[in-house]
Amino acid sequence: MQTECVLLYFIFPVITNGCCMKSPQKEMTGPLQNQNFRVVEGEIFMMPCNKSNKSVMWSRNKDDKKEKKHLSFNCTEMFITEVEHSGIYKSQTGSILTLQVMEKTSLGCYRPSESSRILLAFAGGMIKCPGHTCSNNTDVVWYKRNKAVSKERRESCEEMEHLQLCTVDVKDDTVFFCDRKIIEQGVMWSFRRAVNVTVIPHLKARTPPKITYPLADVIEEVVLGRPHNLTCKADFDFEVNISRKVQWFMSQGDNMENMTLLHTERPQESRDTFRSFKVIQIANIKEVTTHHLNHMYTCVASNTVGNSSVTTRLKQKKQVKWPSLLGYPIACFLLVAGLGITLRVKWLEVQLICRSHFLFGTYRKAEDTDFDVFLSHVWKPSSSEVERDLFFSTISGPYHDAEECLSSVEMLGAAEANATQRPIEVMLTEVIEDQWRYRLCLLERDLLPGGAYTDDVVMMIKRSRTLICVLSADYLTDSNAVFVLDAGIKVRKINIEDGRFLCRENKTKDLE
Repeated sequence: MQTECVLLYFIFPVITNGCCMKSPQKEMTGPLQNQNFRVVEGEIFMMPCNKSNKSVMWSRNKDDKKEKKHLSFNCTEMFITEVEHSGIYKSQTGSILTLQVMEKTSLGCYRPSESSRILLAFAGGMIKCPGHTCSNNTDVVWYKRNKAVSKERRESCEEMEHLQLCTVDVKDDTVFFCDRKIIEQGVMWSFRRAVNVTVIPHLKARTPPKITYPLADVIEEVVLGRPHNLTCKADFDFEVNISRKVQWFMSQGDNMENMTLLHTERPQESRDTFRSFKVIQIANIKEVTTHHLNHMYTCVASNTVGNSSVTTRLKQKKQVKWPSLLGYPIACFLLVAGLGITLRVKWLEVQLICRSHFLFGTYRKAEDTDFDVFLSHVWKPSSSEVERDLFFSTISGPYHDAEECLSSVEMLGAAEANATQRPIEVMLTEVIEDQWRYRLCLLERDLLPGGAYTDDVVMMIKRSRTLICVLSADYLTDSNAVFVLDAGIKVRKINIEDGRFLCRENKTKDLE
């Protein structure tokens, strides 16, 4: 057992030792007090951050008279270098950085193709530092944006000026920097070059395109005489050598053989996911006519793997003729005016309905009583009734002459005319009981004889939800009526303002 452990101890380093083993690299300790960078015009550059990679703002020294333009850069932002960016920069922490931007023509070995690199995802890849052929210095330090590659927890190694990544991740789709140390006149410079890395899922497309809009056999509504756009949306698999294409064709009727290519705009392409692209192609019809309604329109999407197509038709849209804008304000005004007039005329009925619904309906649910209204009034015979009685008693005897008989007939007509004016007590009873359908309690009708009058009155008031007293001069002189009023106030324990106790003064004009 001990022999096997010893063998594994010596064999394991031999197996794991290689390029993909995480090798010890020179780790940068962050921005120094004084730093000097040389970059190439037109390449991407990022100001260095502190040790914790927190945001640091660098500003060009304002005291230098040669600097005509004030510049400031954040260490987390990338920018394309220009010659005018050269100068001395100072950070908010007090660090100083000297930036020297070199022109491309000053470099004899400048190759633009070295500034970009394409790597396959989930596979190994190598990145070369630009300008390695014109420099003898192989001591290179690699950075992924502002973070040293040696600080990342990944399997990688640096062989001279090359960076070998054992497994390429999707997050590697960014900018890598390589720094070389150059000493001139006793000053150490970091010559930084940028490599824009693009990570792709695969080189060639693996599936044919898929059209997501329009759906199959969809009919689009159009308006005659107006322009219309035919829109086609398709999803394409990623490919390096782009072969994706979306086109619109027009055919006569159902004849799919003779199709005419329609004029389309420049396609709109966007990266949908890591493995797919979305393409939108639009064909313009400047003016829709009846001739276009007889054609079929086909969207064809194709790549190196295959193609797919969807066919659609055009249909005339039925236009709804809306009334003129002048009719809406007039209709609203008439509606509001009609409602106002109706409320004005029927205001009393509306109040009665609301009271009957919200007032009495609440009491019906809250209390358990036998009557809705207890009506108390004093009904005295009117003058017309007295005159009519006197008339009948007079004419009951024999007539003396024709003139006396004629005057008697005229008096009878006048008495009948006055009799048509009914007392308010009768009208109130009919309205409450016949029209409103409330259970009315009347002493002369509902009070059973044989009991104590005072006890029966109090009991009847308790069994009623509402007490209505018709006040008049005769009412206040009647002892029984005054007793009912006093008993109602004491029993119900309410005041005159409560809606459950209603009193009305029987004025002379109400009887006229």
